[in-house]
Order: sequence, then structure tokens, then C-alpha cells
Amino acid sequence: MHDLSDGLAHFQQDVFPAKAELFAHLATTHRPQTLFIGCSDARVVPELITQREPGELFVIRTAGNLVPAHTEGVDGGDGVAASIEYAVAVLGVSDIVVCGHSACGAMTALAAGQDLAELPAIARWLRHAAPAGAPAGASADPPPRELGALVRANVAAQLANLATHPAVARALAAGTLTLHGWVYDIPTGTVERIDPAVGRSAALAS
Repeated sequence: MHDLSDGLAHFQQDVFPAKAELFAHLATTHRPQTLFIGCSDARVVPELITQREPGELFVIRTAGNLVPAHTEGVDGGDGVAASIEYAVAVLGVSDIVVCGHSACGAMTALAAGQDLAELPAIARWLRHAAPAGAPAGASADPPPRELGALVRANVAAQLANLATHPAVARALAAGTLTLHGWVYDIPTGTVERIDPAVGRSAALAS
């Protein structure tokens, strides 16, 4: 906690004054253009990766960058669905990025077939990755290529889940919204673009 207090002091004394005009503008304006859905992993920081200023990204972070598919008639309590609806229907974002990453703990658990009996909330949550198709013959130490393939397939699966949300479906039909799939590689900083249809990748930035 001491480190956080030091960081807060640095922000208030040095960082905030340098951006005071920006924060004054943001006090009355909230118009992000992009919804960024990434993993809760502490190593994946959307604003750092994209070099965006405060106010430019609307961010949702979940374990495994999972997006539960829309289910008609299921009552609220779903912060992910509410945030997606708000970003698209109220804020009017024009782009949504679903970003997976290398060495993802959630995907590693699936690829390794880990026993999650003692972690029931995690087990229930990871069911939302089922469309990605966790490998059959899972091993305790999945090969990097196999894990990477699952990470990419999961991004494609979550883009498909995302498209089931009514606000997203309406915006896609109207041509006012574009979906993007990315995979961020932690040790190299590279980002790959994922084809939602097949989970294939192409270099996006180096």
C-alpha cells in the first residue's frame, strides 16, 4: 500500500498539473471512441499498449478477456453486459477491441485441463471460453504453440459472443461499429490481428 500512496502523491504533484487542462475538459466530457475488452492480467495495460490518454478508451477487463454471450431474459447483475450496452448505445463507440495475450492464466488452465473443483467461481466463468475449443488430451504443461492457438481461438470466440449483444448487433447492422480481435505478446510487445471467422492472425504492429 505504501507504493500506491507514493504513486498517488507523484500523480497529484507532477502528473496531474501537467495535464490539468485535459482533466478539466474530461470533467464535463466523456466521449471515448473505442471500447477495449482485455484480460484482468496485471501485465496487460490497455492505455499503455495503445498509448491513449485518459478519456480515450472505455475499458472492460475480465479474466481471460471473456465476454459472456447475451442470454434473453436473464436478469441484470451482469456488469459486462451493462458496460457493453453503455459503451455502444450511450457513448456511441465506433470500435470494439477484444484483446487476448500470451501466457494467459485462464487459457493455460483450460489447455492444461486443470482441476478447478476448489475454485468454483473460476470454473463457472471459464465456461464462457468453451466455444474456443480447449484441446482434448490436455497436458499439465501445454506446448506454447497449443496455448497460443487457444488464445487466438478464444479471441475469435469472444468476438462472436460480443456480436450476440443487442446493442452491438444493432450497431453492426447499421454500419456504425467495427469489431477487432488482437493478441498482445508480453515479451516482445507485438500485437496480432485476429480474423474473427477462423482465429487466424496477422501482424498488426511491431
